[in-house]
Amino acid sequence: MSLAIVFSRTNAGLESPLVSVEVHLANGLPGFSIVGLPETAVKESRDRVRAAITNSGFAFPVKRITVNLAPADIPKDGGRFDLPIALGILAASEQLCRDTLAQYEFVAELSLAGGLRGVRGVLPSAVATSQNGRALVVAEDNAGEAGLIRALSVHPALTLRAVVAHLQGDAVLPRRDQALQTAARQYPVDLSEVKGQFSARRALEIAAAGGHNLLMVGPPGTGKTMLATRLATILPELDETEALETATVASVSNQGFSMQDWGLRPVREPHHTSSGVALVGGGAQVRPGEISLAHNGILFLDELTEFDRKVLDVLREPLETGRITLSRAARQATYPARFQLIAAMNPCPQGRACDLHANCECTPEQQKRHRTRISAPFLDRIDLQVDVPRVKQDDLQSLEGGESSAVVRARVLQARAVQAQRQQKTNSALGAGEVDRYCPLASRDRKLLSHAMEQFRLSARAYHRILKVARTIADLDGVEPIQTRHLSEALSYRAMDRLAASGG
Repeated sequence: MSLAIVFSRTNAGLESPLVSVEVHLANGLPGFSIVGLPETAVKESRDRVRAAITNSGFAFPVKRITVNLAPADIPKDGGRFDLPIALGILAASEQLCRDTLAQYEFVAELSLAGGLRGVRGVLPSAVATSQNGRALVVAEDNAGEAGLIRALSVHPALTLRAVVAHLQGDAVLPRRDQALQTAARQYPVDLSEVKGQFSARRALEIAAAGGHNLLMVGPPGTGKTMLATRLATILPELDETEALETATVASVSNQGFSMQDWGLRPVREPHHTSSGVALVGGGAQVRPGEISLAHNGILFLDELTEFDRKVLDVLREPLETGRITLSRAARQATYPARFQLIAAMNPCPQGRACDLHANCECTPEQQKRHRTRISAPFLDRIDLQVDVPRVKQDDLQSLEGGESSAVVRARVLQARAVQAQRQQKTNSALGAGEVDRYCPLASRDRKLLSHAMEQFRLSARAYHRILKVARTIADLDGVEPIQTRHLSEALSYRAMDRLAASGG
């Protein structure tokens, strides 16, 4: 029989559909064709497979070879089909027994010498393979990534000959068992290094405790970036489910997944020249963008007003839904995008010595034009907006720092535990109905909030976000009912609303 079937997988967003690699040898003029919607890299596998088979000591059949990658309506890309194509040719030409092929799935690129190379997007394939009850054969470079799936039997290999020997029963490939351990939390920075800025430090703690988005407004050199880079040091660790979600997104991205990042919250800092596609994802292969790479982590946008307004507005839907659906002519993919947005901006275009007081040389019109580079709907989705003023000389020269990250993180973990017990999610993720249920106000506090809504011309979205922040502040205090002081503090973190209402 001159027909062999080998199983592999392709990538379609975060999904990994099964691909049956069907190899048929026929008499006639020698030829080698690949069908089934292969892209350029897959078509080029003909030359890699031919060289790998001959250089591994096997005979390349002088026949008409047809390789069908089924189903034919799913695009196939990359070099991941090299190994299954080579094994199919060897099985169809009776140089390899077919009996054990159905027990495995194969994902690896071949070198011309017959070695196995790692490919991108192995983790989704490993998840799908484990669900089908088969074992997975990958290159040694992908062994750690595939081994993250507990229920999967992973067999890493270095060469095509080693895989054939394993299938023939001559030499068994070792099974890779990966221990799921979170990487040690070792940060080169600490919150205690921030001098002064007690209000901004408090806002950072509230943001971490409730998963809230945060905007810091202040002149250059006041510590906005310093504060943002220390948020990760006070956040809780990822659980196993979150870690696998984050690793899966990184696996299918252009950058790939590194085992050194396993279990760590991602921190993404795209430059202000980034395009909308760079942030949300896209391209011919519909790859994830910065917001998906920041899933379960932090997206830090420095110099917020330098971003194009249209670029920032593409973040509005993901900030609400926690996911992004990308549609292109031939493909569609949905990626998770549940990230915590931290942004920093100068209060006016002059910047260097500006504090919106005596030192400001900008006209009110220039200040207003500077702020309107950020749309009101985008600002509405930022829970905390805090002023970061110039640090006093006494604070800057003081040898005593503030609380360490470990001390603040202990309070954050305690507040998160309260939220998990009460509603099984962070306060920032509460829906409108849940806000009414978990964030009730006393009569006098409702009047206070109504007065603030009217004075600052706040939207209904801002109303709910203020209540969520007040709920988090109460959780940090260990108090169940939201009190006036909690609501008042939440209202104080609306810097941009106050500026817009004052007309300054």
